[in-house]
Amino acid sequence: MRIIHSVKEMQEFSNEAKNAGKKINFVPTMGYLHQGHLTLMKEAGKNCDILVVSIFVNPLQFGVGEDYEEYPRDLTRDVQLAESVKVDIIFAPTVKDMYPSGYATFVNAETITEVMCGASRPGHFKGVTTVVNKLFNIVQPKEAYFGQKDAQQVTVIERMAADLNMPIEIVRVPIVREEDGLAMSSRNVYLSTEARKQAVVLNRSLIKAKDLIMAGERNKEKIYQLIQETINSAPLAEIDYIEIRDGLNLQSQEETLTGQVLIALAVRFGKTRLIDNIEVEVPVNV
Repeated sequence: MRIIHSVKEMQEFSNEAKNAGKKINFVPTMGYLHQGHLTLMKEAGKNCDILVVSIFVNPLQFGVGEDYEEYPRDLTRDVQLAESVKVDIIFAPTVKDMYPSGYATFVNAETITEVMCGASRPGHFKGVTTVVNKLFNIVQPKEAYFGQKDAQQVTVIERMAADLNMPIEIVRVPIVREEDGLAMSSRNVYLSTEARKQAVVLNRSLIKAKDLIMAGERNKEKIYQLIQETINSAPLAEIDYIEIRDGLNLQSQEETLTGQVLIALAVRFGKTRLIDNIEVEVPVNV
């Protein structure tokens, strides 16, 4: 496995590989890898000649008072884990190389970035779309793999790729969970012992909501109340948002649920903000 830190070197490698007819697949990460990341890498590595994984904690997507400085970093550990799933290239650029002095160009997808995490984290998705656009230009992948845990992020990136006519297929991979149902996240290491126990309430509330919908409930407010009550049963949980939206375009669902529904949550346990979601295809008849 090769580690590349230079943007120029990564571009030159990708150009040479593509000119040689090699197919590059790509998994962008912020590092501190866990089993969810490794699952993405395994999927991405199934049908390509070269698998590239980026490790870059992107400062643009962190707001004032968020955990950019504290975000966990351990490149040595990440390299060992990536090597275990046969990653070919680790691209780990510096902030200075990605955003040199005088940097002034940004990418912004409108409307779908103004709800959910975009509403509570202003500017977050501008940072995400900017860095992903740059990474796509540098790595030049045929396919890029993203986890469903960040459902809004994947939708935003799909929109960006389509709107900008990028010759890249965006591939979604299902959420990877701990044995007790908690969605895997690099931020889980921040949780206290008690908060970690209570955090399973996110997945539990989503399962309850899905079960209620599949049992015939279509009233959006009743589903919302069930989720809210379930999460509030955890004393340390502080709800950022509960959203029930169209799973295809993130538009708000009507009061009577239909079609593909995305139920998404953001909940804080102390300073740690966790997200989770579930998709439900509402049956036409019960």
